[in-house]
Amino acid sequence: MIYLIGGPPRCGKTTLAKRMSKKFGIPWISTDTLEVVSGEYMTQKQWNKSHPYSVLRHKLKTNDEFYNKLSAQKIISVLQREACATFPAIEMTALCEIKDGNDYIIEGYHIVPSFAQKMIKKCGKKNVRAIFLAKFDANKFAQDVHKSTTPNDWLIVLTKKQETFIKVGKMVSLYSRYFEKEAKKFGLRVFNTDVNFDNQINNAIKYLI
Repeated sequence: MIYLIGGPPRCGKTTLAKRMSKKFGIPWISTDTLEVVSGEYMTQKQWNKSHPYSVLRHKLKTNDEFYNKLSAQKIISVLQREACATFPAIEMTALCEIKDGNDYIIEGYHIVPSFAQKMIKKCGKKNVRAIFLAKFDANKFAQDVHKSTTPNDWLIVLTKKQETFIKVGKMVSLYSRYFEKEAKKFGLRVFNTDVNFDNQINNAIKYLI
């Protein structure tokens, strides 16, 4: 079984994958890793064209600058475009693991409902399951950021202004509504991790297994 875990950044996808992997002994991989690997087979020109989010992040190094220059909708649009460039790598990974009869967890913002539905339709429900995590409360998001225990957390390290955390939260909230709407279209489940985070993560695991 391939377990696809998608949703906006900072909603708990990696936490879910790690917890699920530890509990059931299922290997996992982040789509960020697959993106980097697939990029090794592109020219610089191809990468710049298909990965606008990465290019902009390189130019606008701090989160304060990045979220001051770009609107939430613009950031979402470049994230979506970058996700599309990683679809082939995610699909190939899933197909290889299915062929070998392995259980495998793939998590990342690159996994959107339409792609997950495509994989379910192509490989069958007996081989692919998908869920999405989301957060809708921008203010709570900004508060909870400071509870992070991740070493060198990119959001904390690259952010100096408190208002930037709110801007990130608003982007995540807006993108969460997109995931919620699209997931509903395909009959896929969304877990809101705004409240009772650990319980929601555990509920998601129970739903997947």
